[in-house]
Amino acid sequence: MHQPITAKELEYIADSLSNEDLLMKQNAMLASAASNQALKQIGQQMMHTHQQHYQTLMQSFQQHQSLAPTQPQQ
Repeated sequence: MHQPITAKELEYIADSLSNEDLLMKQNAMLASAASNQALKQIGQQMMHTHQQHYQTLMQSFQQHQSLAPTQPQQ
């Protein structure tokens, strides 16, 4: 069984999800807009890397969300 994490830690994961989503979108734009093939490939690779990060974070978020305390800990 997973250890509960704090509500603050859950917020950090949510912030990281938002950041990874933005990075995915920025790299997707680079991959689609670049005329240079090397830049397209880098954009695609980085987009996939950030997709993997997002998926890992989302799994962690979902696993711990139900275990996190709903009230601030004292």
